[in-house]
Amino acid sequence: MNTIPYPDSASDVGQSVPRPPLPWIPAAIVFGAACITFGIMWDISWHTTIGRDTFWTPAHLMMYLGGTLGGCLGGWRVLQATFWRRSELRDQTVGILGFRGPLGAWVTIWGSVAMLTSAPFDDWWHNAYGLDVKILSPPHALLAAGMYGVVTGALLWVAAERNRRAATGERGGTMLVLAAGGIQLALASILITEVSLPNLQHTQTFYLAAAALYPAFLCAAASHRPVRFSATVVAGLYLAMSVAMVWMLPWFPAEPKLAPIYNRVTHMVPPAFPLLLVVPAFALDLWHLGWRRWMGSRWTVLRILGAVGLFLLVFIPVQWWFSQFLISPMADNAFFAGGRFFGYGNRPNSFNGRFWKLTEDPFTWGTIGWMALVALVSSSFGTAAGGFLQRVRR
Repeated sequence: MNTIPYPDSASDVGQSVPRPPLPWIPAAIVFGAACITFGIMWDISWHTTIGRDTFWTPAHLMMYLGGTLGGCLGGWRVLQATFWRRSELRDQTVGILGFRGPLGAWVTIWGSVAMLTSAPFDDWWHNAYGLDVKILSPPHALLAAGMYGVVTGALLWVAAERNRRAATGERGGTMLVLAAGGIQLALASILITEVSLPNLQHTQTFYLAAAALYPAFLCAAASHRPVRFSATVVAGLYLAMSVAMVWMLPWFPAEPKLAPIYNRVTHMVPPAFPLLLVVPAFALDLWHLGWRRWMGSRWTVLRILGAVGLFLLVFIPVQWWFSQFLISPMADNAFFAGGRFFGYGNRPNSFNGRFWKLTEDPFTWGTIGWMALVALVSSSFGTAAGGFLQRVRR
């Protein structure tokens, strides 16, 4: 199937497509997505540092600001395309139940509604059951689906905007696409936080979860290719967003307000240092660039199989070694936050400086085989998603 080219000269210009009005909307949508991702990182830190003293915490307000902003802007564009600019925006929208709007707007609206619906549900849950035992409690699962919907809608919206500009020979929108991809990857990584602590990075569960999640996003970026090293840029943005919270949060004093308190903290607890996804991302970019140069768009299955093997070959040793460093005394500093990501509910002891569950959840040669199967599905989905992002124009 042919994909939309990204022209470098006037000779690549196709049929003119009207530029959508209000070009600030895609940037505002991405800003809202960033608010959601930074807000959920802040909220997790709030829970591990202070506990949940009220629904109206600044972290919650930041999350719901991002969701509300995305939903309102998506709704505004649907109203425009349905009632006021129907003929002008028809080629840039899809119809649902008699209304018209960009695909990204519809996904963003759905995500916003799910987020706002989860708010009273989450408040009731905490009042009834207290603190969450797991991150993905029922209201948090609905909230996570909504947040991911808003962020994914933002990516679809700005990708379509960029593709339409490329079809008319205009430049612009590339940085928004990359930013949305980095935000999406950072948000998705939070879903497996509970199995991704450095102390768990020698277990089978961690590597299977990583193989299920990360190849999809890295292969999608490498296949979409708004710039030459798209996967590396997206992984770099994920790294930058995560380490920003690692470095900034401890500057703010805070103390627990809920018992029992096993670990006396005096500042906001940072997240654990993020994964070094930028290394396998760079390897996948080189693989995809080399494949395009010599094979073009042929033999997609072999390209995916090569990407799976390359991801496993690079990710496993890099993260295996890096996790050893993160739980060592050398990482116990403000830069790497080794051992400083434990909240007030964790008992401080020497066990925090060792790997956990090595006996009951060991990493074996069989784990690599299962990782290959899981990563194959993930990479296939990511490759298809990257191709869709390259073609979407509505």
